[in-house]
Amino acid sequence: MTATVSYDDVEVGTTLPEQTFPITRLNLVMYAGASGDFNPIHWDERFAKQVGLPDTIAHGMLTMAKAAQVVSNWVGDPGAVVEYGVRMTRPVVVPPGWDGAQLVVSGTVAEKLDQRRVAVDLDARVGGETVLAKARAVVQLA
Repeated sequence: MTATVSYDDVEVGTTLPEQTFPITRLNLVMYAGASGDFNPIHWDERFAKQVGLPDTIAHGMLTMAKAAQVVSNWVGDPGAVVEYGVRMTRPVVVPPGWDGAQLVVSGTVAEKLDQRRVAVDLDARVGGETVLAKARAVVQLA
C-alpha cells in the first residue's frame, strides 16, 4: 500500500481528523497477550493501587500505538510513518466497566520536510489531560 495523501496538497497547519479510542480493561488483557507484557499494573486493580497508582493503567506502548493510528489512518498506509516518538506524561487510568478510558487524539502538520516527508504533531488526551507530549510522526507522502 502507498500513501494516499499527496505532499503537494498538504500545508503546514493541515489538521488530521480527531479520533477517540476507548481503552477498556478487556483491551489491556488482549494487549498483554499480544505483547507479552503481563505487568499486573495493567490488569490487577488491587496490585496497581498497592504500588501507588489510582487504578489499572494502559500499557504505554498501547497508548502510543493508538495515537500513531491517527496518522496511519490519515495517510492511508501504516508503512508511510517513517519516524515516531513521544514522551509519556501521565498514565492512562482505565477504570472498571465497559466505557473504560477515552483517548482522544488529534494531529497537525507541523513541518514540510525534504524528500516528500512531513512532520505531524499529535495531541493525545484522556479526560482533557495530556497523556503524550512531544508526540511527533514523520510521514512519507506520495
